[in-house]
Amino acid sequence: MNGGIAPPPAAAAPTEAATAATTPSHRRLPDFLQSVNLKYVKLGYHYLITHLITLLLLPLMAVIVLEAGRTDPDDLRQLWLHLQYNLVSVLVLSAVLVFGATVYALTRPRPVYLVDFACYKAPDHLKVGFQEFLRHSALCGFSDDALEFQRKILERSGLSEETYCPEGMHAIPPEPTMANARAEAESVMFGALDSLFAATGVKPKDVGILVVNCSLFNPTPSLSAMIVNRYKLRGNVRSFNLGGMGCSAGVIAIDLARDMLQVHRGTYAVVVSTENITQNWYFGNRKSMLIPNCLFRVGCSAVLLSNRGADRRRAKYSLKHVVRTHKGADDKAFNCVYQEQDGEGKTGVSLSKDLMAIAGGALKTNITTLGPLVLPFSEQLLFFATLVSKKLFNAKVKPYIPDFKLAFEHFCIHAGGRAVIDELEKNLQLQPVHVEASRMTLHRFGNTSSSSIWYELAYMEAKGRVRRGDRIWQIAFGSGFKCNSAVWHALRNVKPSPSTPWDDCIDRYPVELVDGFPTHTHTHK
Repeated sequence: MNGGIAPPPAAAAPTEAATAATTPSHRRLPDFLQSVNLKYVKLGYHYLITHLITLLLLPLMAVIVLEAGRTDPDDLRQLWLHLQYNLVSVLVLSAVLVFGATVYALTRPRPVYLVDFACYKAPDHLKVGFQEFLRHSALCGFSDDALEFQRKILERSGLSEETYCPEGMHAIPPEPTMANARAEAESVMFGALDSLFAATGVKPKDVGILVVNCSLFNPTPSLSAMIVNRYKLRGNVRSFNLGGMGCSAGVIAIDLARDMLQVHRGTYAVVVSTENITQNWYFGNRKSMLIPNCLFRVGCSAVLLSNRGADRRRAKYSLKHVVRTHKGADDKAFNCVYQEQDGEGKTGVSLSKDLMAIAGGALKTNITTLGPLVLPFSEQLLFFATLVSKKLFNAKVKPYIPDFKLAFEHFCIHAGGRAVIDELEKNLQLQPVHVEASRMTLHRFGNTSSSSIWYELAYMEAKGRVRRGDRIWQIAFGSGFKCNSAVWHALRNVKPSPSTPWDDCIDRYPVELVDGFPTHTHTHK
């Protein structure tokens, strides 16, 4: 739960009809594309050049082979005779070729394939409607003011009445015990993993790397140890348990798994992303700490990655880039999403009024670094030319805003809250279809923290929209403060997995929302 982007108290109320002119600046993402820091552009080009150095060796070797094929056999014979009498030339040439091949083999990043993924869907008896939620909250001792605040948040949140709360929070009074928290963690993780192993046919013993991320629930033994115990993973499995890293930890976990797959050959990596609600419900009356109660819901994803060449034929995606931005050195950024106790000693996650501005700054840094890696050359040229004119010559030119729609076909924006999705749609100049998966995931499942970007990708697959060659941008925010991006490339026309969380409802979506309420549904793709 901690680190998920949700609007601070004052940001929950604006309607779709509210304009930027009437919305206070602290409730909106800043217009970050109008002010670009040159050092992050340079960082992006540094990443690009680092990759290009290794890639340029392949065309060079291909040119050498092609030219050799075109050379007259008599010329080759004369060259061979010359080399026979010039041992030094032969040794130097051989050393250069061996050195070049060695450098390429050592520096070339191994491809990482996403074989498949699964998202957990809770049983129907865990659904929580708004009235049930408010009745339950009233029985928990919230003040009338706190109850009214939660009602307004729910009505304008973009959530439906079909989201899920854990078993322990349905009890009256709630039972936020360690046993119930463990039960929640086991049900979501094992549910997602059972679906993943069934869909891929991979045996748990074949998994060599396991990465689990959950921010607020970190028991002993760890969540990763719970998975090792349940599925009897092998004794030398490399397991990692990431805690306290917020809603962007899912991308961090993918990055860690990718790095491990660069080192360990011929193996599988499983990444499990979840959040635990049972022991992290806030029972106080401070408004800045009540919002997570209204937005966060049960969810989990399990992703199977591989570096085996044989898996490319059946894999859905290949991982192209991961760009991570951390603003924790700034005190405001560090404190804007903060787990603490209120005046009555009740623990919760507090959201600062500066959250949206800080998120905008982190996003600006992240996409400025990502741009050179993904944007077409024409976009980079226009962007760079206007940037140089403004920075170096102080020219009064309007900054050119790169069109990220030319770099990606699909956008998975973390479903942290309705306000953030709205602001990203506006600032990145996206169309409603580009943020549809994020809005519908928030509507159907709520904010499932780090796993939400996978529910969104599952939505696109269920709609049959992901085609071979498509590029997918997953972007998430988290406490600290962090903004992280992952870029995937579709290897084929992707069909949904045998069991997806959208199986029973995809025909009802997208749902059109006005002021957070559904108006009617569309059944088209």
